[in-house]
Amino acid sequence: MNRAQKEAEVASIRSDLEEAKSVILASHVGIDVNTVNELRSAFRAQNVTYRVVKNTLAKIAIQGTDKEVMADLFTGPVAIAYSTEDAVSPAKVMKEFAKDHKAYEMRGGFLDGEVLDAEGVKALAEMPTKDELRAKVLSLFQAVPTKFVRTLNAAPTTFVQVLQARQKDLESA
Repeated sequence: MNRAQKEAEVASIRSDLEEAKSVILASHVGIDVNTVNELRSAFRAQNVTYRVVKNTLAKIAIQGTDKEVMADLFTGPVAIAYSTEDAVSPAKVMKEFAKDHKAYEMRGGFLDGEVLDAEGVKALAEMPTKDELRAKVLSLFQAVPTKFVRTLNAAPTTFVQVLQARQKDLESA
């Protein structure tokens, strides 16, 4: 890689990480290429970018940014996963993949100015995604009118049941 290519790579890493909601670092040493390609497909399905980076170039790219605090995580073979849409998705995909592949190592990450360790990444993976939160809010919006309609419907239904009970009483007497 010549100097111009390195500068372009640094610029690419910097611009990608500036837009990222969260950045998760991992190592897939000891995992075969086909399995890593499956992981990449899982990331793509969630609109997450996954790429292997050179540590020195990544450290240069994050210099002077808020992500500079995670420079110590760039040791050994490192792959980064990030999303510009959802902060939780990269961690969720990694956690699911790590369940089945013991050689896969989540190193840590970055979220909202804080460096996350491996346990922090696992905790992040437990949080609901943006789509899950939207679904919960939508269900809350639907619950109130539904409950209101049921409440309005309860009075006539109860009244009819009282009349039917009275009718049975009169017929049996």
